[in-house]
Amino acid sequence: MTMATISLCMIVRDEEEVLDRCLASIADLVDEIIIVDTGSTDQTKEIAKKYTDKIFDFEWIDDFSAARNFSFSKATSEFIMWLDADDIVPEESRKQILKLKGKLIPHNMECVMMEYEYSYDEEGNPTFAHRRERIVKKECNFQWVGLVHEILEVTGVVFVTNIVIKHLKTKPNTDRNIKIYEKAIEEGKDLTARDVLHYANECFDHKKHREAIEWYQKFLKEDSENVDERIYAYLKLVDCYIHFQQYDQALKYGLYTFQLDTPRAEICCRLGYIYEFKKEIEKAISWYKIATVIDIPGQSVYVQQPCYTWLPHIQICACYMSLGNLEKAKKHNDMAAKYIPNSSYVTNNEKILEEMKSKNNAAT
Repeated sequence: MTMATISLCMIVRDEEEVLDRCLASIADLVDEIIIVDTGSTDQTKEIAKKYTDKIFDFEWIDDFSAARNFSFSKATSEFIMWLDADDIVPEESRKQILKLKGKLIPHNMECVMMEYEYSYDEEGNPTFAHRRERIVKKECNFQWVGLVHEILEVTGVVFVTNIVIKHLKTKPNTDRNIKIYEKAIEEGKDLTARDVLHYANECFDHKKHREAIEWYQKFLKEDSENVDERIYAYLKLVDCYIHFQQYDQALKYGLYTFQLDTPRAEICCRLGYIYEFKKEIEKAISWYKIATVIDIPGQSVYVQQPCYTWLPHIQICACYMSLGNLEKAKKHNDMAAKYIPNSSYVTNNEKILEEMKSKNNAAT
């Protein structure tokens, strides 16, 4: 079996708390490690030296893609893999990557997508995951684009895997990214469609919901054929209008997504949520039930896993509780528990059973 060689390329800055954890999880699976430092003032470089001598400095110019492309230019292996310093490769994924190395060349894999678990609830369950282009063939010379939230522009056949990379962020959120965008806008730079979308996200994350609405709408006016990104933008508009309690507007933008593709559970759960607030419980239950039978879209990069698993069942449980239908409430509570047993998200069964007992006693 021909084992492909892989260069791991990373850009880092002041990552002394997490870099060792990241590199320890992947170092023995790659053939070369490239570390590009954009201005660390802590022990980041010293930690990197434990794993590689290929450490390069890059003057920070408020452009993540420029730094990523520089790191890729230093790679000498047949394939390139990237990670962030606060990522780790779980043990099961390590085994899968080792097997993958024997398939990259025979199957002519130019780009390999992996699952990216990006956020978690208090109990460690993933709440947001999306697919990212994780390993690419060096000779294809794929380039990173975007000032922030950069992405590799890949063409040709893309191989989708269920290999998971975990993003375990430890640093608090800052205003770094939104300032990069604001500076670019002030300087009159042309933003790509993706930059427009991600600037809208930054506005949303910084609770600038009016500005977020404006920029999501700007993105939707762009001539973009990326259905996933358009559905995502509509979803965020729904969230913005829910924030302002403008439920009719939220419903309108949610329903627009059905013109683009089959229903997504993320949208159905939002619609159920809206009808809960409108006290139209039967309608809410209907939308949540639709979410329970939707499969996770195979090619989507924007997936909120709870919407496809336990979340709609919990909401249906709450709806039936409000209607006094405790048997159906318990049924959906139990279904949610199959996905996340012993979770605080799951309503206490004892409480439901006690209410059912009281109701039965009253009836007799």
